[in-house]
Amino acid sequence: MYPLTSEASTTDGQAGGSSTTLDLLLGGRVRLLQPKRGYRAAIDPVLLAAAVGARPGERVLDAGCGTGAASLCLAVRCPEILVTGLERDHAALTLARASVALAGLEGRVRLVEGDLSAPPPELRRTAFDWVASNPPFLEPARARKPDEPGRAAARLESTDLCRWVEACLARLAPGGRLVLVHRADRLPELLAALTGRAGEITLFPLWPKEGEPARRILVRARKGSRAPARLLPGLVLHRPDGRYTEAAEAILRGAEPIPW
Repeated sequence: MYPLTSEASTTDGQAGGSSTTLDLLLGGRVRLLQPKRGYRAAIDPVLLAAAVGARPGERVLDAGCGTGAASLCLAVRCPEILVTGLERDHAALTLARASVALAGLEGRVRLVEGDLSAPPPELRRTAFDWVASNPPFLEPARARKPDEPGRAAARLESTDLCRWVEACLARLAPGGRLVLVHRADRLPELLAALTGRAGEITLFPLWPKEGEPARRILVRARKGSRAPARLLPGLVLHRPDGRYTEAAEAILRGAEPIPW
C-alpha cells in the first residue's frame, strides 16, 4: 500500500541470487534482502519498530517477522535489546537469516521457525517484555487471494485477528507491552480482542496526507493493565506533493521513535 522505504535496490548474487534484492531502510542503517517478486516490506514494519520503546536488556518478540524488516530495525534502533523473530514461512526466514548475518547481528537477533498460534517449546518458555506484530491484514472471505504464495501468506489471515492478539498476549510477561500495526478499519476488532486482557491502550493513527482518513493505525497496549485508553494525534506521512513529511522522514530514515 505504501511505497517501499528502501533507498537502493540491487541484485545480490552472493546472498540470495538474482531472485532477491538488497534494500536499504532507516537511511541505510539496515540492509534487507527481499524477494524480487512477491511480498516486499513497505513502511509498516519500520513504523512498527519505531513504536517499540524497549529499554536495555529487554526482550522483544517480532511475531510474524517475515524477511526480518522490523527485527533488524529494532536491533539497530535499540542496540542493547534482544530480538526474537518468529516466522513460519521457511523462504522468508531464510532471507531474514541472511540479512541478520549480513549485519553481524547474530548475537542479538534470534530467528525461530514456527507458528504463533502453536509456538515451539523454546518460545513457550520465554516471557517477553514486548511483542511487536505486523500481522496479515485481510480476511480471506472478503479479499481476493494473491497469485504469488508469499504475498498471499503475508496478506491473508490464516488465524483470525482476535486469536492472533490472544497468541501475542500469551507470549508477554505480566505488564509487558503489545504493539501492532494494522488497518484502521479493523480497529473495532482489535479493541474487542484487547478488552479484558490489556489496558493502557494507546492509538496512533497514520494519516496518508493532511485531511485524509487514516488507513493504518499503531496500537499499543499493556498486558493486565486497567489504565484508560488514549487517542493521540498520530502522524501525517505525506505532503500534498507525495513526498514524506519532515516528521515521517525523521522516523523512517532518521530512526527517531514514534512520539507516544
